[in-house]
Amino acid sequence: MFYKVKVNDHIRVEPKLFGLKVEESVTKKIKEKYEGYISQDLGIVVDLIDLLKIKEGTIIPGDGASYFETEFELLTYEPELQEVTLGRVKDVSDFGVFMTIGPIEGMIHISQTMDDFVSFSKDKVLAGKESKRVLKVGDKCKARIIAVSYKDISNPKIGLTMRQQGLGKLEWLEEAETKVKK
Repeated sequence: MFYKVKVNDHIRVEPKLFGLKVEESVTKKIKEKYEGYISQDLGIVVDLIDLLKIKEGTIIPGDGASYFETEFELLTYEPELQEVTLGRVKDVSDFGVFMTIGPIEGMIHISQTMDDFVSFSKDKVLAGKESKRVLKVGDKCKARIIAVSYKDISNPKIGLTMRQQGLGKLEWLEEAETKVKK
């Protein structure tokens, strides 16, 4: 889920940026520090939304840089258990599917892709034995988040499933809806 988060921080602006307007230099340093930042509290920082307040800068002797107490808003993404999310298949392997959801990637184990015996072909396609459904790179899908791990904070692991009603490749969902209407 995407969130708008208000943050207060002391932003360090080095002397080489003193020629810029304060807002420009502080914005540049916030983006350097926070974009792509991952934490269990914030989730994944996507972008700076707005600078709300910049107080007068303070120079610390021996450093030369100026520190600005700043309040700003960030756009973050935090995967939540049981959240249903749209994504696009990025890669297919013999053990499952990697799907891009928001700014992060999740994994769907082969057993969680469909209610069928699934086989993997060398051209990176998963196929259902009886249903004849196929899943390949680029397919748009709807999945549910079933596991979130921040064990390695720089590379959080997201587990997904598509084996529940209303989940799966978008084409499969449209087919099921059409059958119900008939």
